[in-house]
Amino acid sequence: MSSVRITWIGHSTILIELDGVRLLTDPVLRPRVTHLRRVGAVNWDALRDVDAVAVSHAHYDHLDPASLRRLGRSIPLIVPRGAARMVRGFERVLEIEEGEETRVGALAIRATHALHSGHRDFLGSPAAAVGYLISGSSRLYFPGDTDLFPSMSSLAPDLDVAFLPVAGWGSRVPRGHLDPVRAVEALGLLRPRVAIPIHWGTYRMIGLSRDPEVLREPAESFARLAAKHAPDVDVRVLPVGGAIELPEARGG
Repeated sequence: MSSVRITWIGHSTILIELDGVRLLTDPVLRPRVTHLRRVGAVNWDALRDVDAVAVSHAHYDHLDPASLRRLGRSIPLIVPRGAARMVRGFERVLEIEEGEETRVGALAIRATHALHSGHRDFLGSPAAAVGYLISGSSRLYFPGDTDLFPSMSSLAPDLDVAFLPVAGWGSRVPRGHLDPVRAVEALGLLRPRVAIPIHWGTYRMIGLSRDPEVLREPAESFARLAAKHAPDVDVRVLPVGGAIELPEARGG
C-alpha cells in the first residue's frame, strides 16, 4: 500500500506527496507579508517539482501571489471560484467551488465546505473559502481556515489524515477559526487516524512574542487535549519544515 509523505512548510503550507503527486497547499513563503513576520526559513529544496497548488481562500496569509510566482507561473493552481482575478498571469488556473472535484494525476481533489469568510479587501476577491478533501491511496482533509460545522461528521469517512488549524498570527483566535479546544471537537466529528496541527508558530504580527515556547503552546495544548478526549487519534506535532511518512492507509 502506498505511503504518504507530509512536509509542513509552515502556517497552512503543506507539501503532500502521495501516489506520485506533489501537491502544495496555501503557499505563503515570504519573510514578510503585510504586517506579519515569518519565524523560521523556508526549505526551498523541498518545493522543487511541485505538480499543483491548492489555495483555500484569498486572505493574505493563504493566497500570496508573490509566493506563487516563486514557484513559477506555469504551475497549475486550484483556487476558489472568484479568486482567479487574484492570480492573473498564471498559465493554468482552475476555479472550483464547494462540492466540485478535479484531479491531479492519481489524486481526486474535492472542494469542501468551510465556515470562514474568504473576503479580501475591496481591491481583492469576494470568493468563498473552501477546504479540500484529497483522495488517493490515502484520504486527507485540508480545511484551510474554518470554524466547526455540523457536516464535518459526514465529510470524509475513513479519513487518514486531518490537518487542523489550532492558532492564528495575532493575540487571539477570532470566530471562523479553530483554536486547540475547537480543533479537538473537530477530531470527534472527523475521526481521522492521524491529526497534524497547522496554522501556528510561523507568522506573527509585529510586536508579539516570538519565543519558541510561546509559539509552540497552541500545538502542545491541542496534543494534550486530544490525548484526553480523542485518544484513538495519533497526533503528530511537526516543527516548521518537519516531515513525516505514514506508510499505512485506510481511506483509499
